[in-house]
Amino acid sequence: MSISGIDVGIIVAYFVVAMSLGILVSKRAAKNLNSYFLGSNSLPWWMLGVSDASGMFDITGTMWLVYVLFVYGFKSVWMPWIWPTFNQIFLMVYLSIWLRKSKVMTGAQWIETRFGRSTGANLSHISVVIFALVSVIGFIAYAFKGIGKFAAIFFPWQISPDMYAVILMSFTAVYAVKGGMFSVVITEVLQFIVLTTASLAIGFMAMTSVSPAQLHQFIPNGWTTPFFGWDLGLNWTGLIDAVNTKIAEDGYNLFGFFFMMVLFQGVLKSTAGPAPNYDMQRVLATRSPKEAAKMNWFVNIVLIFPRYMMISGITVLALAYFSPQLKAMGPGIDFELILPHIIRNILPVGLVGLLLAGLLAAFMSNYAATINAAPAYVVNDIYKRFINPDAKESRYVGLSYITTVAFVLIGFAFGFMVESINQVTLWIVSALYGGYTASNILKWYWWRLNGHGYFWGMIAGIAASMIIPTAFPSIPAIDAFPFVFGISLVGCIVGSLVTDPEPDAVLMKFYMQVRPWGFWKPILKKVQVYYPSFSANPYFVRDLFNIVVGMIWQISLVIFPIALVTHETGLMIDVFASFVVTSVILKFTWWNKLDEMSRDTLPADFDERVNHTAPRRIPETEASVAFSK
Repeated sequence: MSISGIDVGIIVAYFVVAMSLGILVSKRAAKNLNSYFLGSNSLPWWMLGVSDASGMFDITGTMWLVYVLFVYGFKSVWMPWIWPTFNQIFLMVYLSIWLRKSKVMTGAQWIETRFGRSTGANLSHISVVIFALVSVIGFIAYAFKGIGKFAAIFFPWQISPDMYAVILMSFTAVYAVKGGMFSVVITEVLQFIVLTTASLAIGFMAMTSVSPAQLHQFIPNGWTTPFFGWDLGLNWTGLIDAVNTKIAEDGYNLFGFFFMMVLFQGVLKSTAGPAPNYDMQRVLATRSPKEAAKMNWFVNIVLIFPRYMMISGITVLALAYFSPQLKAMGPGIDFELILPHIIRNILPVGLVGLLLAGLLAAFMSNYAATINAAPAYVVNDIYKRFINPDAKESRYVGLSYITTVAFVLIGFAFGFMVESINQVTLWIVSALYGGYTASNILKWYWWRLNGHGYFWGMIAGIAASMIIPTAFPSIPAIDAFPFVFGISLVGCIVGSLVTDPEPDAVLMKFYMQVRPWGFWKPILKKVQVYYPSFSANPYFVRDLFNIVVGMIWQISLVIFPIALVTHETGLMIDVFASFVVTSVILKFTWWNKLDEMSRDTLPADFDERVNHTAPRRIPETEASVAFSK
């Protein structure tokens, strides 16, 4: 493809500005580890929310979302639940508040808050680091496949998609390595402005150039409704016959079963809290627990509408102007090419440059945020904790640079081995996260889980997530989740019950500081010996109600821009009304309650009164009621 001088100028200008901003803030980032990884907890919640949203607006995910909207129509709004996207609601309602109360730098360091510094705690700490680093490698490979395939269509040099990925990802790593969290957040705000402008432009173009009558010539019955029965209810015969084959390969014909599976695993993953990646780093970087909750609310506001304007716009243009070419591909149809082909063949000069700059910005956002997470775990949670706790800050920051480069190279190696975007997507969200879920559910809600149980649950789950797809390649990744989760759950429970509980003082401090609801009655009784007025968390029912309302609020936000671009006026009015009603409810049941939910509940004299007087373990008589509330 020959890109015009105007388009090239837009792209070059963006990269010059982004690189310059990253370099300008690098001195501030290099002060110490807190500054490098968390921006000194000085960044406002709305800026971190924009940054987090920009990091999620990745090019590989956009290509996948265009594919599922093209094939499954409005029913595709449920498919991102496989990640699950509604984990932002759980974070918004209560989990980000619990997480931020820990006042730590990384997810692995948080383990000390829950398990102390026992042998089991050290083992669990290491298991979180292992999971975090494996997931970073997986996400680098995920970005690798998307950016390589995308770039190969637009750039004129005759090199492979994988080599394009190496070049672009190496370039992006420069400012992320140098500037840390400050660089990532500042440049992501710029990237979000570019992304939003490009998204609204492409959505508006699709709305004005494709009429409802024209669109309906290329879609099957049932495409324009998000509702479904046990079967998918879509038949592409006579339109693009190969789509039926693709749906069968995806395994989504029994859509009711698929929906139940993604809801089941999604709720479990969401109650476990954020994985130790860039999403968690944004929560820990906020200035307070209240701002952490607001940040996750704001992510939904700023991410969903512009992203789905772009996805809907690209899909509608592809249906109207690219369907004949896709039909001609026959059984070898590649839906991941829709996004780049529409940009190449349909968009006018100027908008091509703007959209390419936006999509490259999206890639840079997600990738930079991912690689920024890796050194936090290697340097802070391995080197500083176990090897050299008294090194100079400059040494830690320098080692962070080296670690980032090493993980980029490892991610490249795995990227060369992965065959498709869908393959790595399903492995990350179903198999790998199945190994993470059990340990991280129990750490919040069951007092008896100890460091040994957490460690064996994580290790068993991670091992199962790697072995099952290899040993049983015919099992879809989403169907592997229950097996991986079950193996991990057994590891958690057995590992905990055959070893001693954590010390009373550690459990009591965690319970008073974070104040989770769940199975904590034995610890509450211990706390009330010292603080008789301390009460259990009373917000369980309200939090559950807000989660349900929040999920309806979020899915309304997703459907609205799709209905807008496709001219489905009745559906658009319905979901807008749903959004307004749920917003009003959340204002009174969640937003107005943030102060009381976020207040510090750990007494200032806890260490003096409890730490040196509490027995090491709860007596056996109380351990026997471990599962009581």
